Amino acid sequence: MKALFGIATVNRRDAANHALQAESHGWKKQKRQQWFSLLLAGIASALVASLIVFALVPQWIAPYSPTAMMADRILQPPGATNWLGTDYFGRDILSLVIYGTRVSLLIGFSSVLAGVLAGGILGALAGYAGGWTDTIIMRIMDILMTIPGVLLALAIAAALGPGLPNIVLAIAVASIPGYARVMRGGIVGLRTRGYIESARALGASNWHVIRRHILPNAVSPVLVMATIGLGSSILTGAGLSFLGLGTVSEIPDWGALLSQGRGYLTIAWWICTFPGLAITSFVLAVNLIGDELRDRLDPRVGA
Repeated sequence: MKALFGIATVNRRDAANHALQAESHGWKKQKRQQWFSLLLAGIASALVASLIVFALVPQWIAPYSPTAMMADRILQPPGATNWLGTDYFGRDILSLVIYGTRVSLLIGFSSVLAGVLAGGILGALAGYAGGWTDTIIMRIMDILMTIPGVLLALAIAAALGPGLPNIVLAIAVASIPGYARVMRGGIVGLRTRGYIESARALGASNWHVIRRHILPNAVSPVLVMATIGLGSSILTGAGLSFLGLGTVSEIPDWGALLSQGRGYLTIAWWICTFPGLAITSFVLAVNLIGDELRDRLDPRVGA
């Protein structure tokens, strides 16, 4: 009996050791994943910051003027004098990409800001007021959401015509329903909380309750969605510019550069490739930042 008891004790001890080792291994693996995710987010942030600098002061970084035409360097491949090659006018592709960053980022940031403000206000009003206000606003949002965002932006841009304000408005309107639904969902879950009822019982006005207690707790999902939506706005803006519905300027944005180079893809691949890489890099970077923000701000994900 003593021998059997000793064997059982050893088995329990071994099982406990294995459980501790498995838990330690899982914790280390989770830490490695967190550090890797943080590293990717840091690299993405550095890339986005670099592109913002390009947009703010392109004249300090670009090696040539975006309108300078070098007749002796037409369709020159990437090399020492022109790192990313030249186009069919002899313009430096690197300079065009750097200068095009300003317009592309302006479209992205402006449309996201407009969409977040309009969608956030509508969603907050619907979620806090409830009743017929909620029903009317959200049914309108549902109607807009039945139309694909790119198609809705394309229709609005085609109706308004080319131009920076028109393309920003088109992309912003297409993004409003998503932001409105996210904001409404957050507020509906908060408005019945105990501390909200206590604030009302103490005589706080609706504006005070929304500004001090509801919005600070409901804005995190909208912030994450806006970060990821920035990449979608850049893609949509590039698509509209590719179709000829973008800005009207002597300095093309990334989408317009793609459109200008598509006819030369077989003989001058660099005209399309590098603006496309710029779009891909920016969209990937903001998606990585958005994922990291979601992990940091959403307790359900971080749990």
